[in-house]
Amino acid sequence: MNEVVIVGCGYVGRRVARRERAAGRRVTGLVRGAESAAALSAPGVAVVRADLDRPDAAAGLALGGARLYWFAPPPPDGEVDTRLRGFLAAIPADRLPERVVLISTTGVYGDCGGAWVDESRPPAPQAERARRRRDAERALAEWSTAAGVPAVVLRVPGFYGPGKLPEARLRRGEPVLREAQSPWSNRVHVDDLVRACLAAMDRGRPGAVYNVSDGHPTTMTDYFNRVADALGLPRPPQIDPAEAGGRLSAGMRSYLAESKRLDNRRMREELGVVPDYPDLATGLAACVKAGETKRRKQT
Repeated sequence: MNEVVIVGCGYVGRRVARRERAAGRRVTGLVRGAESAAALSAPGVAVVRADLDRPDAAAGLALGGARLYWFAPPPPDGEVDTRLRGFLAAIPADRLPERVVLISTTGVYGDCGGAWVDESRPPAPQAERARRRRDAERALAEWSTAAGVPAVVLRVPGFYGPGKLPEARLRRGEPVLREAQSPWSNRVHVDDLVRACLAAMDRGRPGAVYNVSDGHPTTMTDYFNRVADALGLPRPPQIDPAEAGGRLSAGMRSYLAESKRLDNRRMREELGVVPDYPDLATGLAACVKAGETKRRKQT
C-alpha cells in the first residue's frame, strides 16, 4: 500500500498526509476550495480539487490498492450522507482501495445522561448532524461487506490543537452554562487523533468501531475555562440553562443537550494508542508552546 488518498484533507488530513509522506508513501489529498488546496500544497502531496456533491468526484483518483481515509463531512442538511454514498458507488470494481478509515462522531450515541460509553452501546443519534454521520457508518459497512474491502470507523468527539482553540469565542465573551449544570464532554488532541487514524489503517480490526478520546472527560464549561486560562484570557460568563435559548447558538445548544463520558480502552488495547496528551493540562500546554514557537519563527 504505497498510495494514500485522503478525502477531506483539512486540519487533520494535512497532519496525516505528513505522517504518510514520512513513511515513504505517495499522498493525494482531495479538497473542495482553493484555500484548502493552497494549505495542502507540500512536496510529495498531489492536490485534487473536487466537489463531493457531484457523481464524478472519484474520477482520476489512484484508488486501486490505496489507503483511503475519509475525513469529509456529510452534507449540511438531511439525514443521509449522500457524499460518501455517491463516492463509494462510483469506485470501479477494478480500482478498489486496500482499506478505508472513516472519521465519524461520538454524537451517534446521543444523550447518555453522563454515563460511561463504550463501543457496545447502540447508536441513538438525536441531532440531525449525528444522524448523517450514523448513515455514513452504515453506508461504509454495507459497501465494505459487498466489496470485500476492510473498513474501520473512528468515533471522535471535539478535537483541539495548535490554531484549533475557541480563542475568538472567548474574546467575544460568549457565555457558557454554569459549571454545576454543564454536561460531560470529551475531546482529544489532534496529534493523538492522527496517531489513531494511522493505527486504524495499519492494524484496526476490519469492521471495528473505536472511540477516540483522551480518556479524561470534563464539562464543557471546564474546557472553556481551561482554554481561557491557558491563553491568558478572561473566563467566559456563566448563565443558567433557562437563558441559553437567547444567548447560545443552536449548534452549541445541541451539543449541550448531550452528556456522556467516553471509554477509550478499545483504542488503547487494540490500536495501541495511549494518548500523549491524556488531559487538558498537557494538551493545552503543548498548544500554547506550539503557538509561541510559530510566532517566534514569524518575527
